[in-house]
Amino acid sequence: MDSNLLPLLERIASALERLSPPAPSLGGLETADAFIWHPSLGRLSPVAHVAHVEIGLLRGVERQRNMLLENTLHFARGLPANNAMLWGARGMGKSSLVKAAHAQANLVDGRPAPAGKGRVALVEIQREDLSTLPELLALLRESSRRFIVFCDDLSFEREDADYKALKSVLDGGIAGRPANVLFYATSNRRHLMPREMIENESSTAINTAEATEEKVSLSDRFGLWIGFHNCAQDTFMDMVRGYARERHLPIDDADLVRRANAWSLARGGRSGRVAFQFIEDLTAELSAQG
Repeated sequence: MDSNLLPLLERIASALERLSPPAPSLGGLETADAFIWHPSLGRLSPVAHVAHVEIGLLRGVERQRNMLLENTLHFARGLPANNAMLWGARGMGKSSLVKAAHAQANLVDGRPAPAGKGRVALVEIQREDLSTLPELLALLRESSRRFIVFCDDLSFEREDADYKALKSVLDGGIAGRPANVLFYATSNRRHLMPREMIENESSTAINTAEATEEKVSLSDRFGLWIGFHNCAQDTFMDMVRGYARERHLPIDDADLVRRANAWSLARGGRSGRVAFQFIEDLTAELSAQG
């Protein structure tokens, strides 16, 4: 080899090494109870504080709350538990319930358990990073901690690499889902894919029943399937009153109801999100007056 080429090859090798993603690492895993998965960096970034609503403030979803909380507590105690899909109406507390159940699972006698490996960790993964799920699960498998991997607002427009990766993970694959990992997801779609896509493919398939079955099979792979529906007026007002009491807002009930109704009419709907946004605005207004 020409000796003049050696320095050039060394520089090329060094540049390629810098461009390659780092090896996945569990470093810093004991520093927090929530993390964001960054596959391009090959690591979990700790989240110091998870913005969550106290579980008792989630009104109108008591059945759903009890189902997910019981499943999460079973997992935290080392008992069998199911992957969970929370689907349905927007703004009804699907993602809030996941974060609230996670926080509740880390309480002992009503207080946060001591920091450390005994606490359940929440790991958020973005929809566009689902193809890296096998890599993430292989990493988490090495830890003694228990993890809830959470994907918010999950849906698919087609059977892409992310769809297949999630399906493989839920099926277990050869390696199987790690015993220390659960997968929770939320979606506005019942079957994770647009209805028109399912209908269009069914209409052109030789066996329409098989085509439809294949498209809805992914959601069936979640052991726990929890639906959320639009709330009635009474439920909406329960949400508003609960938030108002929690913040000790100086307002009488008649005025609170009147303002909340006007707010929901302006927003064109009622939901837990609308109730929370109304209380945020009302809190600021009353604080400015006081």
